[in-house]
Amino acid sequence: MKKILVTGGLGFIGSNLIELLLKKNYSVINIDKVTYSSNFYNTQEFLKSSSYKFIKCDLNNKSKLSEIIFKYRPICIFNLAAETHVDRSIDDPAAFIKSNILGVFNLLEIFKRYSKKNKKTRLVHISTDEVYGDILKGRSHEEFPYKPSSPYAASKASSDHLVSSYVRTYKIPAIVTNCSNNYGPKQHPEKLIPKLIYNILNNKNLPIYGNGKNSREWIYVEDHCEALLKVFQKGKIGEFYNIGSNKNLDNLEICKSLIKVAKEKIKIGKNVKIKFVKDRPGHDVRYALDSKKILDKLNWKTKVNFKKGLEKTFLWYLRNDKYYKSISKIDIVKRIGKIK
Repeated sequence: MKKILVTGGLGFIGSNLIELLLKKNYSVINIDKVTYSSNFYNTQEFLKSSSYKFIKCDLNNKSKLSEIIFKYRPICIFNLAAETHVDRSIDDPAAFIKSNILGVFNLLEIFKRYSKKNKKTRLVHISTDEVYGDILKGRSHEEFPYKPSSPYAASKASSDHLVSSYVRTYKIPAIVTNCSNNYGPKQHPEKLIPKLIYNILNNKNLPIYGNGKNSREWIYVEDHCEALLKVFQKGKIGEFYNIGSNKNLDNLEICKSLIKVAKEKIKIGKNVKIKFVKDRPGHDVRYALDSKKILDKLNWKTKVNFKKGLEKTFLWYLRNDKYYKSISKIDIVKRIGKIK
């Protein structure tokens, strides 16, 4: 059975990717340093599978990471290990530099040696649309210049450039993907949609930054994972691939859509009302990807429309109330992203 290594596999996208890989009959090694956003609830269903193995490891633990990679000899490494929340990067940029830049540097140094002895291996480095910065009109394609606004986006942009430089300089077999906003099951409630669902289920106000007009492109997490598998199987070494749905919605539209879905499923409380809160510093107005390349070159497209995806997401959280209980309440209710 072919082995694949997933970094950050206790997180949102990582755990959903592992689920897909196991269904496709790959053997998966999940390494995760286990931070606040890591959740063993996300992978509990995999524990009964002999094709799944978890190892606690930080990308900055170079010796242990090297030992794991050379021992299990994966045909692909999906790098999803990262600090990802913009607000937290405003509060503590150092953590993002350490994880998203230095951690990736360590991985690249090891992969440089590993790939020389294992010619058929691949590294797929997963990044974000936030590296392009504000896209007020049109959509950003893969040749767009990077213009990150937040410490988070800057750290991801740096790691993307590192990967690209190692491809050119050391000829490592790596590919970079930049994806739009994900939503779906198993997402930490510091992010918009699971945060709003938590508040709906607990009869609380629904906080929206600024005037609610910040626009994002939304993709259901299963569609993203299918795209990542396609990139591994058919993607060209050294290329960048945007992954998006071509569906933009602003935060206010998201909120109203969730309220509508919730009303169809449950009786919501009187306190479930939209509440505008002070905007985050440096908040980008709009992200929008041009994903024509992956559609044309790799024959990938989304399968889940936003309405259906939002319904599936809401029902998952409704049926998995233990998920919220597995997370510190402080991490759910605390407002972060304030300049100190």
